[in-house]
Amino acid sequence: MSRVYNFSAGPAVLPEEVLKEAADEMLDYRGSGMSVMEMSHRSKVYDNIIKEAEQDLRDLMNIPDNYKVLFLQGGASQQFAMIPMNLMKNRKAGYIVTGQWAKKAYQEAQIYGEAVKLASSEDKTFSYIPDCSDLDIPEDLDYVYICENNTIYGTKYKKLPNTKGHTLVADVSSCFLSEPVDVTKYGVIYGGVQKNVGPAGVVIVIIREDLITEDTLPGTPTMLKYKTHADADSLYNTPPCYGIYICGKVFKWLKKMGGLSVMKERNEEKAKILYDFLDQSKLFHGTVVPEDRSLMNVPFVTGNEELDAKFVKEATAAGFVNLKGHRTVGGMRASIYNAMPKEGVEKLVAFMKKFEEENANA
Repeated sequence: MSRVYNFSAGPAVLPEEVLKEAADEMLDYRGSGMSVMEMSHRSKVYDNIIKEAEQDLRDLMNIPDNYKVLFLQGGASQQFAMIPMNLMKNRKAGYIVTGQWAKKAYQEAQIYGEAVKLASSEDKTFSYIPDCSDLDIPEDLDYVYICENNTIYGTKYKKLPNTKGHTLVADVSSCFLSEPVDVTKYGVIYGGVQKNVGPAGVVIVIIREDLITEDTLPGTPTMLKYKTHADADSLYNTPPCYGIYICGKVFKWLKKMGGLSVMKERNEEKAKILYDFLDQSKLFHGTVVPEDRSLMNVPFVTGNEELDAKFVKEATAAGFVNLKGHRTVGGMRASIYNAMPKEGVEKLVAFMKKFEEENANA
């Protein structure tokens, strides 16, 4: 069977080069006589894998020395609790709600203190990013939280909110390593890797050192304290070893491709091909205001649920898989992460043109 074009929002497409390399090393990693899946996380061989992965990530993102890189488990969803447990010193934080995951983080924070909804785009089904240039931000907030790229709805902050001196916390799960980023603008920047970086099971947290303290909320479990993991270099307990190993290979692939500036150019080029078609199509149309469109996740609809279902079915048969939109919004969604080749987007657009011609009178 030949490989399909996988437009899944996550777990998502990985670079074929990385998969082949991992396959070659499956039974014997570099003369160790065993797979990375089998080796101790306390071994010298694995210690080199995780340290090299961290250094490559630091190189790619220009992460300053006063930020810790943590390879954790529990996915982005566990961070919804871990962040207030560790950072909500005054028991008050601000949330900008621009999608399902920001909403879930906001709801979770209410368990631990007062979560203030600073702005929201729920009034228009999260199809835009609200103006965050001059929000009413109470002085006593511990941090301001955003989900920078909204996977389900296909929106992306093009400009970070004006937090008026407050610590910015950002979930970047679905735009992680898709473009250059100034880490110093954030107190915490984190993401589940299964969309753009690696296999499910790893969440990477990049956190400024002054935010890592013993002063967590009462009752915070040892495993949910950032200090626990920072002090142990992400090896307090058995980490998701194989997932981190694959992430490390993706980091090397990104460096080989030319780094994050090159990835941004590639991603802009791919997204333009799809958005340009949607903007002139008589059958398909995008659901996001143009100025807030994501380069990673492109939702679109025909306006007819039966036609949407027909398109997804025929696209799947043609080798374009996982195009069905999230259950909360319906329609279609093409996730075109770093590892999706330009050729995949071009072929998808060609298929969409053909479908439009065949269903012009539907």
